[in-house]
Amino acid sequence: MNPDIQNYHNAQEPEYKVICDKLAEVILKNLPEAENKVWHAHPVWFLDGNPIVGYDKLKNGLRLMFWSGVTFDEKDLKPGTGKFKDASITYTSIDQVNVQHLERWLQKAKDIQWDYKNIVKRKGVLERLK
Repeated sequence: MNPDIQNYHNAQEPEYKVICDKLAEVILKNLPEAENKVWHAHPVWFLDGNPIVGYDKLKNGLRLMFWSGVTFDEKDLKPGTGKFKDASITYTSIDQVNVQHLERWLQKAKDIQWDYKNIVKRKGVLERLK
């Protein structure tokens, strides 16, 4: 794992650090080929330069976000603003992290991708890669 991500975890309150650690463990296990780094101040994993999954601490909890998650057809993932294809789930306790669900979502994140890498070049238009 990128040391900057570990620093992000270490800066969290204990109840959120444990969630970050668990999420990173499962993501690293299921996306070993993904590049990971702190991007826009949050841990993010990329496949071929395309952002796939990341998380960030918000006022109401720790949000796990999938860039293409709205097309996963998963009831626990809530759509973002509607402008893009993102969907997320927010955790306030480690007990809420369902590893089976997370692993299924990560598989879908590999299989279903929208091209965020080239969104600027395409003037805000997303195209499906997979």
